[in-house]
Amino acid sequence: MFTQEHEQLRQTVRQFVAQEINPHVDQWERDGIYPAREVMGKLGALGLLGITKPTTFGGLGLDYSYQVVFAEEIGAAHCGGVPLSIGVQTDMATPALARFGSDELRARYLAPAIAGEMVAAIAVSEPHAGSDVSAIKTTARSDGDHYVINGTKMWITNATQADFLCLLANTSDGPAHKNKSLIIVPMNTPGISLSPKLDKLGMRSSDTAQIFFDDVRVPKSNLIGDEGAGFTLQMMQFQEERLFGGAMCIRMLENCINQTIEYARQRAAFGQSILDNQSVHFRLAELQTEVECLRALVYRATAAHIAGEEVTTLASMAKLKGGRLCREVTDACLQYWGGMGFMWDNPVSRAYRDQRLCSIGGGADEVMLGIICKAMGTLPSHR
Repeated sequence: MFTQEHEQLRQTVRQFVAQEINPHVDQWERDGIYPAREVMGKLGALGLLGITKPTTFGGLGLDYSYQVVFAEEIGAAHCGGVPLSIGVQTDMATPALARFGSDELRARYLAPAIAGEMVAAIAVSEPHAGSDVSAIKTTARSDGDHYVINGTKMWITNATQADFLCLLANTSDGPAHKNKSLIIVPMNTPGISLSPKLDKLGMRSSDTAQIFFDDVRVPKSNLIGDEGAGFTLQMMQFQEERLFGGAMCIRMLENCINQTIEYARQRAAFGQSILDNQSVHFRLAELQTEVECLRALVYRATAAHIAGEEVTTLASMAKLKGGRLCREVTDACLQYWGGMGFMWDNPVSRAYRDQRLCSIGGGADEVMLGIICKAMGTLPSHR
């Protein structure tokens, strides 16, 4: 599936992570934020924020296999927060804009996002509506040539540094799956306010906040696609988010296993290294095998996506498997570090905290299971 061009991209991203991200991660974790505009600017200069985006607006116009390579390598960062923030920019807040936005809207927002001149955020979740997207209450009422937005969005990554939002809001009182629209909202619009940065268990280096909308007026020309099509467009947008998330887990999981192997080899107990215990090296072999299974699933889903096939089920499986492995691998590896694994600044304990989000964000495990069961015809309402 991969060519020399893929490998060249892999080396570029790997070098970027080693030189521009990892040396600063510990400080960014302590600060609870990283300089998104600075990092995005450097990524944009390398063409890494628009790998699959249209060339007309500064993208590279490549297929999604190249984005999977990018996701794998950006996941090698020594934290989860920065890769998450970058993934929001490339695979969560801009796919629908790139595919369905007007040329004017894409020139104004997509092109600067690809260049790293603007930071984007995706605003879907609300305090009472996380995985249940249909339950959102934020409204965008029609008023002449404008929408007037009222409501709140919760757990918004990049919130305090974002230049614009890709916002999902109710634009009518119709059925829950047909009354929503995706709208680009500039963050400097009057009526927008933010909570203080949220104090999270993990992903400490990415800024997250609640956003409040009080009679926020945006032109209707900021609508992505058709009015009322927002739920469908967001579901489509979720597929690339979930593929990106599954791919982003791979290198992190491998790093966690490899760091544990080295520590367990050096740590002695009862006259031998921890690694010499069969229960330990067998378990690490099992975990590495599971990671390879995740990689194969992500690659299969990517190939199907490139071929134009419907990949909702495969992407949901990749998201589910990635989230489960992030819990299983980090928990198992932390155990072999003993007391050192319980220290805050241990790399495996950081992974344990950061990657716990993978089973929650972008659709919880239970939502992924529901999607898979629906495809299998095993839900009670589909028998």
